[in-house]
Amino acid sequence: MRRRVQNFGPPLLLIAPTVVLVGVFVYGLIAVNINTSLTDRHTRAPADGYVGFENYTTLFSDDDFQHALGNLLLYTLAFLVGALFFGFLWAWLLERGARGEGFFRTVYLFPMAVSFIASGVVWRWLLNSAEGDRASGINRLLESTGLGFLQNSWWADPDWGILALTLPAIWQLSGYVMALFLAGFRGVPEELREAARMDGVSEWQLYRHVIFPQLSPVALSAIIIVGHMSLKVFDLVMAIAGQTNYTTQVPATQMWIEFTRGDYALSAAIGTVLLVIVAVLIVPYLVYTYRQERQR
Repeated sequence: MRRRVQNFGPPLLLIAPTVVLVGVFVYGLIAVNINTSLTDRHTRAPADGYVGFENYTTLFSDDDFQHALGNLLLYTLAFLVGALFFGFLWAWLLERGARGEGFFRTVYLFPMAVSFIASGVVWRWLLNSAEGDRASGINRLLESTGLGFLQNSWWADPDWGILALTLPAIWQLSGYVMALFLAGFRGVPEELREAARMDGVSEWQLYRHVIFPQLSPVALSAIIIVGHMSLKVFDLVMAIAGQTNYTTQVPATQMWIEFTRGDYALSAAIGTVLLVIVAVLIVPYLVYTYRQERQR
């Protein structure tokens, strides 16, 4: 018994503060949020009692929330496709020995150092919806280069406005995805490449049958990271379109609106729904990673 205490005591004491903090400020607050979502606290006054899943039923029957979920789906799909495409393309070009690699890596990674709020302020001007002589930002550029027919209302578009917000998101995260894929490219052993070349494969066949399959774990990690960030989008929408713009409404902004109104129960219900959506994406990845580690 004493030997076990000597072996496990110091490590347990080392991680104890972190376990307590995470338990209280992460899982404890999640439990409080779920508890609030089951009450009738629709004002700033204390709750009178529990209403079960009534808040969730109200939420999913609400047209505004359905619209917000649809926007979130469009945003996530466009963000994922755009970030993965450009990130992979840049990594592939750099991996093939482009000149000035250090410069281009810095340029591509720089947007990551900028917060979504700061970049959102700039992109709000770039994506200004004014057209014609009053145009500014990208619309002004299109007008001055003779491409005025491409002008549009961007995030103010009533049907596809949410897709305009994926432009700054893709610009900001593509460099990170590039870094992931570039590390994956550089992780492929040179011996594997040489063996394939000795077998007479072309350069395209080398990438298609040897290198690209080696990048599947990297691609999965990129999908998980970018996907969960897109599902929680809030600051970028607030910085560009604001909380009252119905066109770009997403669950996180709707949660903030309900919270500022004092409807804590409905706000907590939206937060719980977001938590479940993110968990559906993250938990299978964690299980997959754990099984892979066990097999090793």
